[in-house]
Amino acid sequence: MLESIPRRLERSPRFRLLRRLYHRHQYLGPTAFFFGGVAWDAATLRRIDAWFDNLFLLAYLIVLGTLVVLAILDRHDRLQHPRLRRLRPWFAPTIQFLAGALFSAYVIYYAQSVSWASSIFLVVLIGLLVANEFVWERAFNLYMLIGIYFLATLTFFIFFLPVVLGTMGYGIFFLSGLVSLCVLGGMLYYLRRRAVLQGTRLVAASGLVVGLLGLMHLFYAQNWIPPVPLALRAGGVYHAVHVENGAFELTYEPAPWYQPWRHADDTFHPAPGDTVHCFAAVFAPTALETPIVHHWQRFDPERLTWMTTDRIRYAVTGGRRGGYRGVTFKRHVPPGNWRVDVETPAGQVLGRIRFRVAPPDSTQRPRLATVRYE
Repeated sequence: MLESIPRRLERSPRFRLLRRLYHRHQYLGPTAFFFGGVAWDAATLRRIDAWFDNLFLLAYLIVLGTLVVLAILDRHDRLQHPRLRRLRPWFAPTIQFLAGALFSAYVIYYAQSVSWASSIFLVVLIGLLVANEFVWERAFNLYMLIGIYFLATLTFFIFFLPVVLGTMGYGIFFLSGLVSLCVLGGMLYYLRRRAVLQGTRLVAASGLVVGLLGLMHLFYAQNWIPPVPLALRAGGVYHAVHVENGAFELTYEPAPWYQPWRHADDTFHPAPGDTVHCFAAVFAPTALETPIVHHWQRFDPERLTWMTTDRIRYAVTGGRRGGYRGVTFKRHVPPGNWRVDVETPAGQVLGRIRFRVAPPDSTQRPRLATVRYE
């Protein structure tokens, strides 16, 4: 059956025409495969806890690992099976397509949870996604393949395990690294059995994996990795928040005409005794329950630093597409520049809400409007 497929293709005039066109424009192949992977993910990915999407990415990861092993065996003349050797021209473009599809999916997922503090890791992912277009033909070597595959594996399990286990934190991050080490350990062991990795090569490949894992732990300790699978869907400061028929009615000062997108208070003009409300909608996967912290801070102009005034915690239950809605508030807020960081208990920042409190004015009440958040 497998032998008849190539013969049928060879007899097909359309297949021969496509092959001639491909070889004529082969220099465009890497770019086409790159944008094909990105476009496919952008068109098909829905939400980070969608089982079909995640299992599809897992299948990509498995196929990518298989092709990485085959490509390494081929580069070291250990690929003996004739049918597999016929596929060697497709190893590089297929690996490029799968790596592009995976890292574009990671960029989409991690961008939903990114903040200023965790943008460094997103920059790394975007860098890997862009570099994927250029490096394979020039640096298609053992260590490049192992390093890229380890990062693809670890980045996947960082968000997949919280979705499966319904919890998150450093323990789950550590477990993600352990699972990724087991996957790469099995790959390195197989390559050692096939006499590809021996002596200094094995030590260098193992050191590369351990070094990348250590670097990821440093990123986690510095809160540079976005707190996936959580994501801040909406957030802002309001004069009042009321719940009616399951919807949140948010009262705010309307923005100027040139800011039609803003539906929250940028500058809060309080009357004496007014309360400042901070509203946030945090998306979490189904069955995941975790605390969320509103970290209130005021800028001290004398010390030139942000001073913490409150850390208010509440529980988030996953499942709502629009996010779990929560409100914290403060009374008697002094004038000045303020911000509220929406954080995990470990300090990972989901988003930051900035606003300014003007001095109280008992003579003039600001005009207010209301927006509903379902």
